[in-house]
Amino acid sequence: MTDDVRLRDVVQTDLEVFLAQEHDPEAVRRSRFPARPRERFLDHWRTRILGDPTVHVQTIMVGDEVAGNLVAWWEGERRFIGYWMGRAFWGRGLGTLALGLFLRQEKTRPLYADPFHGNTASVRLLERLGFQREGTVQHGEDEHIMLVLRG
Repeated sequence: MTDDVRLRDVVQTDLEVFLAQEHDPEAVRRSRFPARPRERFLDHWRTRILGDPTVHVQTIMVGDEVAGNLVAWWEGERRFIGYWMGRAFWGRGLGTLALGLFLRQEKTRPLYADPFHGNTASVRLLERLGFQREGTVQHGEDEHIMLVLRG
């Protein structure tokens, strides 16, 4: 595997990889995002992500491997981004490279992200790319940091 990072459109076979990544116990712990059952996960991806023309989504490729995904979507008047990478790709700067590529494609500003406060690697990644803290938000019982990219 090389560290050649690129983005491409999502294909159906990527969804099985994304599902496995969402079910990684450490990823669930860090993100505070509960893993969904297979059919609910696939339905969400097919209808709410791939089926919504306002959603911008890309598969992260590292060499020839599917490393994860990047998504931008609307919540009311705010455009949010989110990303998920498989654990084998953590800690090598690949997320920073991939998100940097994605931000060149996704031109909407301001752009929001709200990672779980305990996911310090994700918060640092976003801050490295210019996102600034603007407070916190609650998702259930969990505090998340609201980050905004303005420029």
